[in-house]
Amino acid sequence: MVTGGSGDLGRAICLALAGVGCDIALTYVGNHDGAVRTAEAVEQLGRRTCALSLDQTESPAIDSTVGRAADTLGRLDILVNNAAWNIGIPFPDLDKLTTEVWDRLFATNVRGPFELVRAAAPHMKRQGGGRIVNIASVAGLAPTGSSLGYASSKAALIHLTRCLAVALAPEITVNCIAPGLVEGTRMAKRIPSDVVELARRSMVLGRSATAVDIAEQVVTFCRTDSTTGQVIVIDGGVHFH
Repeated sequence: MVTGGSGDLGRAICLALAGVGCDIALTYVGNHDGAVRTAEAVEQLGRRTCALSLDQTESPAIDSTVGRAADTLGRLDILVNNAAWNIGIPFPDLDKLTTEVWDRLFATNVRGPFELVRAAAPHMKRQGGGRIVNIASVAGLAPTGSSLGYASSKAALIHLTRCLAVALAPEITVNCIAPGLVEGTRMAKRIPSDVVELARRSMVLGRSATAVDIAEQVVTFCRTDSTTGQVIVIDGGVHFH
């Protein structure tokens, strides 16, 4: 199950997992056409798929949607918490970071992933194990990104990953990817231009990560039996500076 499967990064993750033999349940909010395109691409790889509408800020919908995914696919082995929301607000502009914006960021980026894990875990434990991968951001590790609220929500998701790794061991592993700038995606277009330019200048590899780079790391986390509670940064080497 991949949340946010209608977007650029979500599609890459769905296709990477389908490419190694997974059937895919994907969720989307609003972007029905994108969800259909992802589902069609998964089917072209010979895997079963279903696209489920889910606003993960709506808690009552989460249990039923996870249940539908498990029922449709016959089991649930993997959950990728990819869906997120961001908004471009310069850090010093605290007045624009309203309570409503803050609450939406945390409801989508922290509470939603937690509730999805809580709903998915019983399915995984009944079959003897599972894999959870959370998609955070380098903004959760350093004071950068599209807004102060977004950075704080991703920091919370990173620590939630570590806590869930303890809570769900030994049957289920929980790991996290913290991408830097992933250009060409809809989310990247919401990042202020000065933040984008700073990131480009800071990459020791001379290029930003691609959606495929992130998706390949998701597959790696799903294959391993001995790694949990870890955060992998994929950002072109910015943190070597």
